Amino acid sequence: MPLFRRGGTASTLDLLVVGLGNPGRKHARDRHNVGFMVVDELARRTSASFKGKFSGQIGEVRIGQARVALLQPDTYMNDSGRSVQPAVAYYKTPLEAVLVVHDEVDLEHGRLQVRLGGGLAGHNGLRSIANRLGSPDFLRLRVGVGRPGRGDPRDVADFVLAAFAPEDDAEALVERAADALESLVESGLEITQQRFN
Repeated sequence: MPLFRRGGTASTLDLLVVGLGNPGRKHARDRHNVGFMVVDELARRTSASFKGKFSGQIGEVRIGQARVALLQPDTYMNDSGRSVQPAVAYYKTPLEAVLVVHDEVDLEHGRLQVRLGGGLAGHNGLRSIANRLGSPDFLRLRVGVGRPGRGDPRDVADFVLAAFAPEDDAEALVERAADALESLVESGLEITQQRFN
């Protein structure tokens, strides 16, 4: 059963996908930027083009029959809500049709979890969005990046702000996360959770 029903909302979108990250070439391959990477992969698959709006880069695409917008905030992670809130207002998107893709240190590397709502787990991007939207009850695609391994002297902040290691196979992780997003649009939350969580 697909995620979306026609006529149930005044929104001009079926889903607003927000990829979290930090702008600029310096951060492009950081673990913290995996949300940007997943949105870039969806954009590649759907031939989306981006334009500057809502303090970010946005592109509108179709995935199957669904109308989807892809947003990458240009605000830096800690202020992501400043980009997301005006996009949500513009498209009149209900919270359950806002999906935030983000790195998650509390999931082992390579694990995915799709869910509606939940805690903020100390993630400043999520906190900023929840504060601006007045609620944490939006969809999340948590992309597991793990924590520093045994003997790694870096703290978690330095770890996520470092590039994926070659053995992490970031490309495969990003492709699988994009598959999960397509599944969410086409098959709904429950089936996607069974397939990918």
